[in-house]
Amino acid sequence: MATIKDVAKLAGVAVSTASYALNNSDKVSQTTKEKVAAAAKSLNYRKNGLASDLKRTNTNTIALILSDLSGPYYSELIQGVQDVTTANGFDLIACSSIGGADSTAVKFLQEKRVDGAIILAHNISDEVTVQSARKGFPLVVLDRNLDSSFIYNIEVDNIHGGYLATEHLIQHGHSEIAYVSGPYNSHDNQLRFQGYLNALKDYNIPYKSKWKIIGDFTRESGYRATKMLIAQRQLPHAIFYANDEMAIGGLEALRENDISVPNDLSVIGFDDIQLAEYVSPPLSTIKQPKYEAGSLAVHVIFQVLAGEKVDHQYTLSTELVKRQSVMQRLSPENSTKQHTNET
Repeated sequence: MATIKDVAKLAGVAVSTASYALNNSDKVSQTTKEKVAAAAKSLNYRKNGLASDLKRTNTNTIALILSDLSGPYYSELIQGVQDVTTANGFDLIACSSIGGADSTAVKFLQEKRVDGAIILAHNISDEVTVQSARKGFPLVVLDRNLDSSFIYNIEVDNIHGGYLATEHLIQHGHSEIAYVSGPYNSHDNQLRFQGYLNALKDYNIPYKSKWKIIGDFTRESGYRATKMLIAQRQLPHAIFYANDEMAIGGLEALRENDISVPNDLSVIGFDDIQLAEYVSPPLSTIKQPKYEAGSLAVHVIFQVLAGEKVDHQYTLSTELVKRQSVMQRLSPENSTKQHTNET
C-alpha cells in the first residue's frame, strides 16, 4: 500500500509539503496541491484518519453506513449488527451516506477509520466502494452485487419477494396492479420490479407503463405517487408498493380520497416493518430477515479479520405475510398461469 512518502517522491516534494497539500493547507500553492493530488491518485493512496503511515493500528470499530438512519426499516438491521459487534468486543459507528461522495461515510471508507464496514446506501457509488475495499479492510454490501476480492455480498431474494407480492394480488382476482417504485438507482428496487414483471408474465397479464409510478422509499413519496394514480382517474385493482413506508403513505392518500382499502382497492408492501401490522387496515407485505442480514454481515467481517475463508455471496429468503389490506375481487378476471411450477 502506498505511503505519503511514496506520494511525496512521485510529486517531487518534501513529505511535509505533501502532507500540507493533502490536507488542503494554505501553506502550499494550488499548483502544488494539484501535483500532489495527481500523484496520490496514480498511487491509489488513501490517508489514514486514525493512524500514521508508519504505524497502522486496529480501531476495534465497525462502521454501518445507511442511506437514512431514521427509517423504521433500519432498526432491526442495526440491532442485528449491534448484537454481534458487542459480543465480539468491538464498537459500532452508524452513519448516514447523505452527501454522497463528500459524506463522512465515504471518509470512513477511504481513510480506513474503522476495521470494516457494512454498506446499505445506494448513493455511495460502486466505484467508491470497490476502490475502498482492500486487504485487511473488508466491506459487506447489502444493496448490490459487486465483484471484488475484499467485498462480500449479502442480498435478500428480492425477485422472489416481488413475485410473491404480485402473485398474491393476482390470486385474489386483481389483474390491473400498479407498482410504486423505489429510487431508480436502487438495486433492491430493480429486483423487486423484476419479480413483479415475472409474475405478470406468468399469469398472462400485460404490463402497462401507466401503472408504474416512481417513489423514493419514503412515506411522503408513497403519498405523492398514490395521489398521481388517483389523478389518472382510472384506478388499478391493487397497488404493490416497493416498501412498507411508501405503502403507509399511500394508505393515507387513499383514505383522504374516500377510497376504501381493501374494499375498493387492495394494497401490499415490502419489508414488514413493525408499524405494518398496526396501520388500518393491517398491511399485507413481504417479510425480509432484517435482523439476520445485519448479524450475518458483521459476522462475515469478523471471519475475514480472523483470516478465515469466507463465501462472497449470500442470499436470504423472503416470506409473504397475509393481513387485511388484500381482498378478493367480487368479479375477478380470469388469469391463467403459463406454468404450474412454483417459483
